[in-house]
Amino acid sequence: MFSSVKPYENQRYASLKKECQRRKQLFEDPLFPANDDSLFYKSRIQGIQWKRPKVSVLVPLHLATRVLQKGALGSCCPLSSMGGDGEICNDPHLFVDGISSHDLHQGQVGNCWFVAACSSLASRESLWQKVIPDWKEQEWNPEKPESYVGIFHFQFWRFGQWLDVVIDDRLPTLHNQLIYCHSNSRNEFWCALVEKAYAKLSGCYEALDGGNTADALVDFTGGVSEPIDLTEGDYIADEAKRNLLFERVLKVHSRGGLISCSIKATSAADMEARLDCGLVKGHAYAVTDVRKVRLGHGLLSFFKSEKLDMIRMRNPWGEREWNGPWSDTEKLGWSKMTFEDFCKYFTDIIKCRLINTSYLSIHKTWEEAVLHGAWTRNNDPLKNRCGGCINHKDTFLQNPQYVFDVKKAEDEVLISIQQKPKRTSRKEGKGENLAIGFDIHKVELNRNYRMHTLQQKVASSIYINSRSVFLRTDLKEGRYVIIPTTFDPGHVGEFLLRIFTDVPSDCRELTLDEPAHTCWSGMCGYPQVVSQIHVLAAAGLKNQDSQGGADPYVIMKCEGQKVRSPVKKNTVSPEFDVKGLFYRKKPGQPIIVQIWNHNLISDEFLGQVVLTGDPGDRQSVHTLHLQDKGNKRSNDLSGTIAVKLLSSNILTNV
Repeated sequence: MFSSVKPYENQRYASLKKECQRRKQLFEDPLFPANDDSLFYKSRIQGIQWKRPKVSVLVPLHLATRVLQKGALGSCCPLSSMGGDGEICNDPHLFVDGISSHDLHQGQVGNCWFVAACSSLASRESLWQKVIPDWKEQEWNPEKPESYVGIFHFQFWRFGQWLDVVIDDRLPTLHNQLIYCHSNSRNEFWCALVEKAYAKLSGCYEALDGGNTADALVDFTGGVSEPIDLTEGDYIADEAKRNLLFERVLKVHSRGGLISCSIKATSAADMEARLDCGLVKGHAYAVTDVRKVRLGHGLLSFFKSEKLDMIRMRNPWGEREWNGPWSDTEKLGWSKMTFEDFCKYFTDIIKCRLINTSYLSIHKTWEEAVLHGAWTRNNDPLKNRCGGCINHKDTFLQNPQYVFDVKKAEDEVLISIQQKPKRTSRKEGKGENLAIGFDIHKVELNRNYRMHTLQQKVASSIYINSRSVFLRTDLKEGRYVIIPTTFDPGHVGEFLLRIFTDVPSDCRELTLDEPAHTCWSGMCGYPQVVSQIHVLAAAGLKNQDSQGGADPYVIMKCEGQKVRSPVKKNTVSPEFDVKGLFYRKKPGQPIIVQIWNHNLISDEFLGQVVLTGDPGDRQSVHTLHLQDKGNKRSNDLSGTIAVKLLSSNILTNV
């Protein structure tokens, strides 16, 4: 999860700080200056002053960071402080009495979503120490005042890469009060500085107005977020479904993930409306604890089997709200309730799970595939890669396609697609997300080229104008193609595809439409016909054991190529539903479909059929008697097989 870190905009914290200390001057960030460009892209607040937590006798310095051939520092030049540098407090610290979920308060921008994410982050030491690296070295040290030069750095995961973001510590104030995220303690600044670095990454502070908690949770962890609509899922009415959800929420929490929740506001007037139970609509709450609580007191609780599913949240306003059961035991800003009450009042929950890819862990280890892709526009249909969702059947298959394998009889698969964040700028305004999603199709066991006709859709994500879309699904053994799309055709952008499976999935992009022409094509020939064989089922196979069953599988052969299906256990009437694809240089040669029985020592041949693969024979179902090999073309072998055959002289027709 914690891979190498790239300096954002090539600003290297250690080099910049060392240069400031050498020159005994304060750092002023040229890429995020103390002016309105860093605050707004359209709004305005009058009277804002940029102030540092600590005033130093050092002279402010503007350090430009032009990229030279060896990545060295650029030129330096003095610059007067903008807005009037002043001192916010006398004794600043990153942390006062440690870091805590109740440190934070929302400022004058609508960023409760970000504050909730920070509250969740504060509860996980291993995570916040990644976001706030070298925190002891960055802390103000009264014993070494010369070490302070007004420079800090923080790390965020963006689009598959950890970025190290450098800032100065000039913070926007009004009447000497921080106007954005701030702490309970006037001299604690970790949250204000993290917020400034995040605003720099986003384009400006105003870009944080009305964001998405799920995005911040992913940016803090490198995990994958899974939003769940509690209303649509009807969890309050379905106890079994609710219990399963609680177990999953508990698992995410117990394994170090971050969780947020909210009550949907249906209109602007509904925003921040307080319910009778005390909770507030339209606010992002940080979930700070999930646990099963034993009923009773003392030793008695250990002998009772009854437990309550409990969950605890914190409001970014820092006010106690929930006035229902269990509310009387809570501190300011906390709400604790049963999970049943939680599902009754809250409408949405976001689980940001940390995907464990370490082989040294005692918990489940996932195999991760990460691929960068793009929706691009081209007038040639075979080269166009922005075809829109499946509603647009004429262009849907023009989107990027990714193939992967499920190698177990059944596997849980996690898939996340994330579009590249669009920065806010004064000229273009706030970057809006495209509506995105993806479909998963089951394909031939040996497909290596792009799909050109629709095949069986086995799963589909929602389509939403969110930065990330997530799907968890169970898939049977076989080969699948993921098609990430924008909802409407013609939209362009970059995306990141992440796939997590129990065993390696060998995920890769399908880029070719048909076999490539090479220098050997003239000598060895080039395919003239493409044939798809779909083996649906078999019936009446020969019994192979005392229980009257068999363990059959299919082998498809053509021109030296072979495709083998998974084994079906203990049946003489298997439902195979497997496909093979063959690009045929010699259309006169037959396609052979065989059925074998899997044995511990030696597999046994059960019969075969021979197909011609005539391009004129399109999608007809053939139910054929199994025959013996070679010249023994009798029909006396037990069983039949049902197959579909599709052949075409145009290689991009399948």
